[in-house]
Amino acid sequence: MSEQTKDSGQTPGEERRDSPRVPMRFLVRRAGTAEGFEEREGNLSLGGLAWSGPGSEVGSRLEVRFLLPGGKDEVRALGEVLHVLQGPGGASVRARFIELPVEAEMSIARYLDDLELAESKSGSGA
Repeated sequence: MSEQTKDSGQTPGEERRDSPRVPMRFLVRRAGTAEGFEEREGNLSLGGLAWSGPGSEVGSRLEVRFLLPGGKDEVRALGEVLHVLQGPGGASVRARFIELPVEAEMSIARYLDDLELAESKSGSGA
C-alpha cells in the first residue's frame, strides 16, 4: 500500500493533496454487513474517496466498489472513515483506503496520471 494511505498525524479537517481528486461514482456499504451497497457520487484520489450525503461514523470501516473509466475490472477496496463534517448541505464524508490491492492502486495511479497529462496538454495548447 502506498505511503499516501498511511496515517501521518493529520488532524481532522486538514486537507492533503498528495494526488489529484477526480469525480467518481462508487458503491459503499459498512464492512462486514449483508446490507446492500449504496451508490455515492463524490471524488476519488489515490489515497481514498469523499462524498456528500448520508455518512458513517468516524472510524467505521467501509467496503467500496467502483469501475475506473475505460477499465474492465471493478476495483474493490476496504476503507476507513476519517471525518464526517456536518454542513448546511448535509454530511461530507472522507475515507481513506486501508486495504487496496496493488493492481488496483496502480490502475488508479495510471488513471490519475493520464488525466493530469491530458489536462496539461490541453492547457498548453498542444
